[in-house]
Amino acid sequence: MILYEHPLTERIRVLLRLEALFNRVTLSSAKDDDIDHHVALFTLFEILDIVSRIDIKSDLIRELERKKKTLESLYGNPEIDEETLNQTISNIQTISSNMLIMHGKIGEYLRENEWLMAIKNRIYTPGGTFGFDLPSYHYWLNMDSTLRRENIDKWLKPLLPIQAGVSIVLRLLRSNGKVTNEVAVLGVLHKTGWGSSAVHLLQIEIIDNFPCTPLISANKYALNIRFMLFNQEERPLPCEEKINFTLTRCSY
Repeated sequence: MILYEHPLTERIRVLLRLEALFNRVTLSSAKDDDIDHHVALFTLFEILDIVSRIDIKSDLIRELERKKKTLESLYGNPEIDEETLNQTISNIQTISSNMLIMHGKIGEYLRENEWLMAIKNRIYTPGGTFGFDLPSYHYWLNMDSTLRRENIDKWLKPLLPIQAGVSIVLRLLRSNGKVTNEVAVLGVLHKTGWGSSAVHLLQIEIIDNFPCTPLISANKYALNIRFMLFNQEERPLPCEEKINFTLTRCSY
């Protein structure tokens, strides 16, 4: 089954984007082909654009401190495995400490690299990174894959504490989900008074593998999910079938 995730706050939306981008740059850089390393470098630029617009480090540290206090309140609960609890709290402390020692503006070392910024300035021009536009980049893409990977790892390494912070915040959020089986009659589900104030992320899995995708809108008063027929050629049409799916409400 395909898992669809829908953030209900802008902060979680940003974290989901960063998670996907960090995963992409990691997977792409691990390969040997020059096209994969091209993708990895451009993904690194996308990460840089996001972390440049917000104070992601402070946001993550504050969130981890809140989670740490919540978890510490669970000591003595007979239903909680203390070894797992200790490990999670220790991980939070380590990740927070690693972010605290990150000095200066996040990603500034990348912005100070004139060679990288010359490439970044061309990425929004269609075909703007051809060899005749950026011969030094063409040279880099033809270097040994091991050397290219070492470069990417070096540029990515200072951002890894941010990746770790994003990962643990989303993992803790996803692990605290309430799952219900739902039915969208004629492809539509409408709920009122569903308690969205505590929910930060929705997860949907379509049980019957029906060829449709969910459109989700939610606020503190109502949740609306409309399923649309998958269509690669034309504008999607509303699905008018009965859709069985699971809905997970993830909260802190």
